[in-house]
Amino acid sequence: MSVLGIHHVTVLASDPQQNVDFYAGFLGLRLVKQTVNFDAPDVYHLYYGDETGRPGTILTFFPFPDAARGRRGSGEISAVAFSIPPGSSGYWRARLSRKGIPVSRPVSRFGETVLSFEDPDGMVVELVEDPSTAGAAGWAGGPVEAAHALRRLHGVTLLHASLAPSESFLAEGMGFAASGSEDNRHRFLAANGADQARVDVVVDAAAPAARQSAGSVHHIAWRVRDDAEQLEWRPRLRRAGTTPTPVMDRRYFHSIYFREPGGVLFEIATDPPGFLVDETVGSLGTSLKLPPWLEPQRDVIQRDLPVLVLPDLGPARQVAS
Repeated sequence: MSVLGIHHVTVLASDPQQNVDFYAGFLGLRLVKQTVNFDAPDVYHLYYGDETGRPGTILTFFPFPDAARGRRGSGEISAVAFSIPPGSSGYWRARLSRKGIPVSRPVSRFGETVLSFEDPDGMVVELVEDPSTAGAAGWAGGPVEAAHALRRLHGVTLLHASLAPSESFLAEGMGFAASGSEDNRHRFLAANGADQARVDVVVDAAAPAARQSAGSVHHIAWRVRDDAEQLEWRPRLRRAGTTPTPVMDRRYFHSIYFREPGGVLFEIATDPPGFLVDETVGSLGTSLKLPPWLEPQRDVIQRDLPVLVLPDLGPARQVAS
């Protein structure tokens, strides 16, 4: 039994409009869902991905206006990587530079070309030239040339004070395959083929403990096919020494949560039902969607949320009335 790759990554942010402007208006991901944090409905939950929000392309945010910036450190996900087509590094370096965003020179990591920069809240974003995504389509309706658009989540980096506890859990508890090391970076692979995801564990015993706030990754979710397969993971995770939560209904998928030994919050999420349960493909992300149990509170929730202005990406992307 193994996961199918990454389902989504969820991050803490500050200003929601700044978040939309950067991820949809600049990086060119599609805003596929405006909803709220079901556990704190006075805060948006914004989902970005490809045209339909396929699992594996989804980056989500809880934006808390005026939140202080977090402190990067051990015990957290310290970077999130997206796949880009081979040869696209030059395009992205130029695009980032024109925006005034400092960007690293291309570096080689495990034979892959990598660019690094920070989003407006300080989260490290990496773009990785990935031959396996050359035939995949990015979001063609955004501001980025289709030939260079972000394709899917490539992987994440965990920063830990030591390797052994997480190494054992990833390999034995989750079934990830160790695939090598470069200096203090150790790589594990989840799934295969075009859905393969990379989990790098960077070991730094001198790193301070992370303090999570804006710019911090809240959790990473791993894909499974359906509810039955998700339930099979609960006893396996208990045997691996962690304590999964009961199944939670997140409207667009079902979730269980647990922490790996280094303290990073993991989730296992189902592929169905997906983001089309309450919107058409053409209208994804254009209006606030609430789950049935929060719908009676819509007036209060909308009153307390800041109004979002979506990027002007053509008639099909105008805010729904």
